[in-house]
Amino acid sequence: MHELPAGKQDWRHRLHEIIYESDTPAGKLFDVILLWLILFSVVLVMLESVEQLNSRYSELFNVVEWVITVIFSVEYIARIITVRKPWRYIFSFYGIIDLLSAVPKYLSLVLVGTQVLVTFRALRLLRVFRILKLSRYVGESQKILDALRASKTRILVFLFAILIICVILGTVMYLVETPESGFSSIPKSVYWAIVTLTTVGYGDIVPTSVAGQFVASIIMILGYAIIAIPTGIITSEMTRASTKENTDISPVSRQSCPHCSAEGHHLNAKFCFRCGDVL
Repeated sequence: MHELPAGKQDWRHRLHEIIYESDTPAGKLFDVILLWLILFSVVLVMLESVEQLNSRYSELFNVVEWVITVIFSVEYIARIITVRKPWRYIFSFYGIIDLLSAVPKYLSLVLVGTQVLVTFRALRLLRVFRILKLSRYVGESQKILDALRASKTRILVFLFAILIICVILGTVMYLVETPESGFSSIPKSVYWAIVTLTTVGYGDIVPTSVAGQFVASIIMILGYAIIAIPTGIITSEMTRASTKENTDISPVSRQSCPHCSAEGHHLNAKFCFRCGDVL
């Protein structure tokens, strides 16, 4: 297998530590700068949507946006060249988000002309996806994602049960209410049941009969009880993961494998637990 020269390996290794890890001062500084840049870019997109500000500072907004786009583009390229399996990163969740952070501005150069102004505005709004990059720099977000993955089966069963309840109660409301009240079909009645069960309550469809109001009262009370179930499922998984982490004898570092990008290695680990490559 072809090996890279030692100098090039060292260069890529140092850059990988700065970009993917936060145990070093340089890595922490990189994360902090990028975090503030993400927040600033999202605020910029919001300010551009204000017509009074955009008409006065459109040129300034455009220049600043190009600077931010170039920075994110350099970051994206650097992340690709510092890993040994770039396709794993490119098609990962964060890889796609990083691409969406830079590509809209470049697409605006191609899609020009009055006939595509609507498309251009939609592409500009894609930059809001930069806020999803924040989850990479918030350590606790990984625990939430892990808890959601561990709870996905129970949550899916719970959602399926809620769907069944909404269909049944929506059908009941279709039977006891009149079309003049807004319950003109079963799909509309199921929509009303979902809105009521989730305690949203738009008020566009309202039961008028005594029987309908009685059923609606049951759904409202049931809605408060249902809200607590998914919260309890996710909380229990997070508590279990936290307990396991506290009882783990070996501390975990923030080191990322340059070969497969695996994280969660033991503090004194010399090799990746997934691929066996040298850390």
